[in-house]
Amino acid sequence: MLEFWNTILFSLSVTGPIFILLALGAWLRQRQSLNDAFIEVGSRLVFTWALPALLFVSIAKTHIDATTNFQLIAYGLVAMSILFVLTEILAHFTVQPPEDRGVVVQSIFRSNMAIIGLAYCVNAYGEVALVAASLYVGILSILFNILGVITLSRSLHKQQGIGGILRNIVSNPLIIAIVLALPFAWWDVRPPELLMKAGKTLADMTLPLALLCTGASLDFHTLKQEMNKTLLATFSKLVLIPVLFTAGGWWFGFRGMDLGILLLMSSAPTAAASYVMARAMGGNATLAANTVVLTTLGSLLTTSLGVMVLQSRGLM
Repeated sequence: MLEFWNTILFSLSVTGPIFILLALGAWLRQRQSLNDAFIEVGSRLVFTWALPALLFVSIAKTHIDATTNFQLIAYGLVAMSILFVLTEILAHFTVQPPEDRGVVVQSIFRSNMAIIGLAYCVNAYGEVALVAASLYVGILSILFNILGVITLSRSLHKQQGIGGILRNIVSNPLIIAIVLALPFAWWDVRPPELLMKAGKTLADMTLPLALLCTGASLDFHTLKQEMNKTLLATFSKLVLIPVLFTAGGWWFGFRGMDLGILLLMSSAPTAAASYVMARAMGGNATLAANTVVLTTLGSLLTTSLGVMVLQSRGLM
């Protein structure tokens, strides 16, 4: 029981500051210190510059070598692609109107790996997990952004066709940043220090600004109206995805830290970037914001339970 509460307290130490910023954004909006114009400009700034800078800096300083666990990365790519297809099918039969399906699908499969997921891993295994998980996060972030563009484009702009979806993918700032950073990681070459420092300064504003905008976009009246969709996305993100993802990893033979990384990454709540992308592409940003908040709250419990189960069976 003591171990369980220690896990809960750790989860709270990671997600607590996120809740404070979300609550601050909601409070400032209520006091009219933040308005729609700020939310629009702030979200666009995060999507276009701050979040790409965060991804570029994180990946560019990661060294890809012979010790890199490519099996773990390959499993993550294949498993998440399969789960994405299953989520699309689920949304097709359960989510109305069709325009909201992309928002729900993205909220289910897109984890906050770069912030909360990495923090979970480092706390569980120390700095060694940072090396093992950083490239995993970077590669899967490419997949997340591609799938996010696909599902939002399908639900919002079906007339675009394959060409329009491909244009959205190749012009996505997040994907561009990751692709530009990968050569530095592959050849173990560091970008100029001045560029890295400027990029880190810009990257440091990603989380607070994204969460303030997300909190300011919360609409509890809409939450009541869209409770079914929000609960579907929350349950799927916090229960179905981690269980299927981790069980698949166990079946394929992952154990110890590798299996723990799979659990902790998939158990992370919906990424704030899902709200930013939904808003940037004209989706139901309020639904996305509400899901970010509920999954962040629920992740405290579900992640702790997942860790307890693996530890009790000696698998983590």
